[in-house]
Amino acid sequence: MTGKEEFLNERTVAAVREAVRSHDAEAELSETGAAELTLATLGELSAPSLFSSTRCVVVRALENLPEESVAGLLSYADAPVEDVALVLVHGGGPKGSGVLTKLRKARGVTESKSGELKASEFPGFVAAEVRRHGSTIDQEAASFLVSAVGQDLRSLSAAAHQLTHDFPGEPLDVGKVKRYFGGRAEAKSFAVADAAFSGRRHVALEELRWALDGGTAPVLVTSAFAGGARGLARYHGAPRGMREADLAREVGVPPWKLRSIRDQSRGWSEHGLAQAIRAVAQADADIKGAASDASYTLERLVLTITALRDAR
Repeated sequence: MTGKEEFLNERTVAAVREAVRSHDAEAELSETGAAELTLATLGELSAPSLFSSTRCVVVRALENLPEESVAGLLSYADAPVEDVALVLVHGGGPKGSGVLTKLRKARGVTESKSGELKASEFPGFVAAEVRRHGSTIDQEAASFLVSAVGQDLRSLSAAAHQLTHDFPGEPLDVGKVKRYFGGRAEAKSFAVADAAFSGRRHVALEELRWALDGGTAPVLVTSAFAGGARGLARYHGAPRGMREADLAREVGVPPWKLRSIRDQSRGWSEHGLAQAIRAVAQADADIKGAASDASYTLERLVLTITALRDAR
């Protein structure tokens, strides 16, 4: 997989994994970074495991593949192991392009490209996302959603998912879109919460200032924090070993969102999450009447959440 659109790359990774699991429900999934890939580790990753003869191995950041590992990877591509799906993810750009050129000549290699979308293509992306969830959206509504949310594919996908969930089976028009996305408020709220739960304090504070200056209602920010805390809590409480699609349903998020939650969860303990949930609840109560300065309340919430994560 090549290209800078990480969201599309990740969706393709998930599709490959799902296809492998459909072929063999007991298939083993693993991944590594290309910087750590050697001939020995490639052999270990691609060899049939003790538990399953089918494997799916994802190698990320192929552009960082060490020079001494190139020959081994190309040799493997020319004679791949049966019942092993090897997924190589290249983030785009000139670095590592020589390896890509050689890989493209290998008989068993298939390339999936995720080129950056043009401005005119984003409404079409929105329409496709809505169709994925069994609904339709007209051109005006799709264009309005892009102007309201922006051109981040993750945010657009999440917005399409929310709309189809709230209006199940109904065609989406601009009136329904405006009801939820009259501006960038909702998208900015989630950006603040995601940054905070990831421990990026300065980014979260900056996003918060932009959101408030742009007219985002404080209650939308606490709502986004509540959603983030719930997602992490459900992820922590989910049974281990679940398939990715089943885990997404258990957590209540689209499959692509799982990677973000998985990354965030590494910095959270159950005790820390419990404290975070209490902090969000207190901030929400303050926003709704107990506090005189909403900006201060939200800044304190950001500092509290990032401090709880840092404490972990």
